[in-house]
Amino acid sequence: MPDHLSGLALVTGANRGIGFETARQLASAGVQVLLAGRDREAVTAAADELRADGLAVDPLVLDVTDPESIRAAASEVDGNHGRLDILVNNAGIRIEEYGKQPSEQPMRQWRETFDTNLFGVVEVTTAFLPLLGRSTAGRIVNVSSLLGSLATHSDPKSYAHSPMFKSLPAYSASKSAVNSWTVHLAYELRGTPIKVNAVHPGYTRTGMNDGAGDLDVADGARTSVAMALLGSDGPTGTYTHSGATVPW
Repeated sequence: MPDHLSGLALVTGANRGIGFETARQLASAGVQVLLAGRDREAVTAAADELRADGLAVDPLVLDVTDPESIRAAASEVDGNHGRLDILVNNAGIRIEEYGKQPSEQPMRQWRETFDTNLFGVVEVTTAFLPLLGRSTAGRIVNVSSLLGSLATHSDPKSYAHSPMFKSLPAYSASKSAVNSWTVHLAYELRGTPIKVNAVHPGYTRTGMNDGAGDLDVADGARTSVAMALLGSDGPTGTYTHSGATVPW
């Protein structure tokens, strides 16, 4: 059993989809979970739903694109708990239009995508890193995507090698950058109890995918949960899906 089981986890973008299911599975495993999201009513309703099932969860208002919101959330967690054991950087957006060429996607979409998918991940992580440093077994899980894999995008046999997925250049590039951030932070934290890993949830049927996908939401959350609950002998600096390595 991981030595931080029954610890404290924070999941961003947790009021719906994979984030909500990740929170449910972690709480079901005995972890106290903070459901984080930018809309107070939405995260409160999500927390109430899980509490009705007897799970130990609390809402936390956190907008990953707002530095003041991030600082306030970190201060609240510090004041209420004094530490953090698990951070799941799940919040993400996909706002590009299918069918456009990569060069046709407007710059505003690039900036908005990177604000949430990359800069939000970096800023949230650095804000909570002091609290993770107080854990005996800190875990950081960065939710990436197979579309962040340059090897997959370059493989003519992959589903990413298609007009549909080549119309998501900002989303794909933001996830490639998350992978790079994962490797850099894992290097910085080598020799500490904190492990940092990136995950591909799988092509999951969520609102972000307009309901398309191969996996249901419960399966889409499993890799994040597994990496959040790694034991002390688990890896760091990896990119995985369902226990298998994903090519960078």
